[in-house]
This record gives sequence, C-alpha cells and structure tokens, in this order.
Amino acid sequence: MEQARRLGRVRSEVWQRYGSTNGVGSGLRDRQVRDRWLADGIHAQFGVLANAWKETVRDAIADITANMEAAKVDVRRAVSRRTNDPGERQRMFTALRADQWASDPFLARQMRKHWKRGRNRTHDQIVVRADKYHTAADGRGRLWLAVPGLEPRKMVRIPLSTTVTPTGTLRLILRGGRVEVHYQIDAAQMRSSQRPCGEATVGVDKGYTEALTDSDGQPHGEQLGVLLSSESDRLKERNRRRAKLRSVANTAAQRGDHAKAHRIKVNNLGTVKRDRQAARHRARVRTEIFTAVHKVVDKAATVVAEDLTKRFTSRRKLPKNMNRRLAAWTKGVTAEALKSVSERRGSALVPVNAAYTSQTCHQCGAFGRRSGDRFHCTRCGVVWQADVNAAINILHRAGDPDIALHTPHQRVKQILQNRTDRHRTRLPVQDSSPATAGRRANHPNRSAMSNE
Repeated sequence: MEQARRLGRVRSEVWQRYGSTNGVGSGLRDRQVRDRWLADGIHAQFGVLANAWKETVRDAIADITANMEAAKVDVRRAVSRRTNDPGERQRMFTALRADQWASDPFLARQMRKHWKRGRNRTHDQIVVRADKYHTAADGRGRLWLAVPGLEPRKMVRIPLSTTVTPTGTLRLILRGGRVEVHYQIDAAQMRSSQRPCGEATVGVDKGYTEALTDSDGQPHGEQLGVLLSSESDRLKERNRRRAKLRSVANTAAQRGDHAKAHRIKVNNLGTVKRDRQAARHRARVRTEIFTAVHKVVDKAATVVAEDLTKRFTSRRKLPKNMNRRLAAWTKGVTAEALKSVSERRGSALVPVNAAYTSQTCHQCGAFGRRSGDRFHCTRCGVVWQADVNAAINILHRAGDPDIALHTPHQRVKQILQNRTDRHRTRLPVQDSSPATAGRRANHPNRSAMSNE
C-alpha cells in the first residue's frame, strides 16, 4: 500500500508538470521525462525503485495522451461545424493527427477549450514490467506472484485465486483490502472471438429497458432495465439510511461524544462493502451488454449504430433518482462492447449521426411525437415501437448523402424539415367537395397501431 501511495505522487507530478500544451501537447514522450528526472535528481524524492517510477511515468504519459485524443474528438466536430470546404477540413484534421495544431489559431483555441488540465486521482496502482516479476506454485498447487517491493532484491509475494499464470506487463490495483492483478490477453484466442458473424446489415438503437434494439424489431439485453432500476432503488434506500446515520454521528460529535461518532463512522459508514457491491453491479451490467452485442453480431456483418462518443445535454435538470436510472456510464460500456466485439468477430461497425432518429418516422420522414416506448407519426397516423423506429432510421442514416457524422443537429433538423416540406408539396390536392367533407366529419382519421 505504501508503494502504491508513493507511485501516486509520481503520477501527480507527471500530470502537474506535463499534462498541458507545453508538455504532452508539444510532443513530449515518456523517455524524455525519465531522462530529465534522472538528470535533475527529481526521481530521488519519491523513494521507490527505478523500474517502478519509470513504468509509472510511462503509464501516466499514456493517460495524458489518451485525454488529449479524447479532446480531439470534440475539436473535429468543431471543425466540421466551422467549414464545409473538404480541403480545409482535411488540412485541419491532418494537423490534429500530426499534433501540429498549436500553429493554427482556431485549432489551438479549440484544444485549449476542450483539453482541460487534469489531475491524478490514482493512488492505488502499481505497474510491473514483464521481466520484473515471477510466479511459482507451492506444494498445495496454489499459485504465488512475486513482485518488487520498496527495497532492492526484496520481493513481495501475493497469493493468486487462479491457476492461470499472468503474462506481460501487470497492473496491480489495491481495492477493498485485496490486490487485483490485471494483464492483457490475446483477444483472438478467446472462445467468443471464434464465433462467426452474420451476413446482414443491421441498425441498432441503445435503449434503457433493453441494451439494444435492432432494425428487425428484435430486442437484445432485455434485463438491463431491471438491473439498472433495482440498483437505483437500492442505492436510494441505502443512501437515505447512511444520511440518517451520518446526521446522528455529526450530532454526537457536536455534543462532545466523539467515541460514538467514531463508532458510527467505522462500523456503519465504511466503503469496503459498498465498493464491492458496486463492482458486482457493474460486472452484471457489462455481461448483459456484451451478451446483447454478441447476439446482434451473430446476425450482422455490418452494424450501424449511433455515435456513442458524443456527449448529450438535457434542456432540463433531471432528479437524482432519474439520473441514476439513466446511468450514463452504460453508454460508454455499450460503445466499448460494440467496438470490441465487432473487431474480434470480424464485423464492420459504422457510426452515424443519430440526431432526430427517435423523433422522425422511418416511413415518411415526418416529425412525430414520442410517448414512452411508442412513437406517434402525425402524418401517417401510425404508432410505431419507438426503439424499432429509431433503429430503422439509424440504418437509413448510414447511406444518407446529406447528413455526415459530425453534422450539427440544427442543420440535421433543417435537412429533415426540408425533405418533409418537399414531400408534402408533391402530395395530391385533397378533394374538398361537400360530400367528401361530410364523410370526413362522420368518419375521422384514426391512428393505426403497428406491431413492428
């Protein structure tokens, strides 16, 4: 634990010194940082072995680089909104890709806007190089992992709960009094990677009650909504009880009964059990989402999905319980599952601009009204299943020549409205004779229900 805490200081130092445009943004690499620290003697203040802090520096620089690349996604959207000139867009995209954006005023301004200086919050991890640890089995068949400690040539032995020997660079995470050993494996050797993909082209829409709904009308991951709702309700009740206990502890401390306040804090307000429950919930949700994606890929050689890397903001502030139920972090898990499974099984993932796909009718293109899991088309008079309608729109969006991935949603709405207006002007003029008007009065239009 002490070694992880000291290496957390190393990470914090890297983020503070090099997590900006003058550091990694200027093309700085981890080896240059290590050479500087060795020359200046900065490494001596941390009190850890050389390989430990060097691997930590490499890992922290990689995190900063990933943070910068995530900011470039937003900058690319800003470039698409700024100009329609293909040559100018290509020039800016090339400058971003080559990390030469600092010389362009617009790109530099956008990078400063979207690439916020981060800070280190990781103080429980140790990165161990592949040649700095070894494993051995004892007489009872238990596997032990030996990793370097704080002193040279003194190894720390950790019992493993598996008989599979870890390989490559290890990441040790100290969590809840346990040590988690993380390492990379060859995804091509996984049993799920051997499953062939299907032959169809399918559009999918991310939902709440189910993980995905495809354009054929089939839901996948139907237990996701139950998992999220039950966990949200459990958290609401647990937090209510903890708030009451915290109030009792604060009251006891105010009247001088610090022993009681300490007992409540130690025995009733701990985080070990809470963190383990949260980890189990996340694991169940990941399993449900990955299983759903595998079922989609079973039937599809090409999966068309909305761009889940895009951030969405609501016009109104939602209550805490609703935010817990929506569980925005599942969007990232779904994006990860779609990318990972499609790559491993050989299917193509096509991200599209999903603006207004849940608010327009896939049959006539008109804007309608969504109510729960039903979509009411005001022109066709048909009621569609909302997620199926959105999935079909997403499938059609893949071949749309006017709506690109980063087209602003205001422009998308204008394009869809123009198409609707053109379609309306081509409709035949309604018969307005008195007889027809009387029939309409006696037999008004009714919305037809669709089971699709």
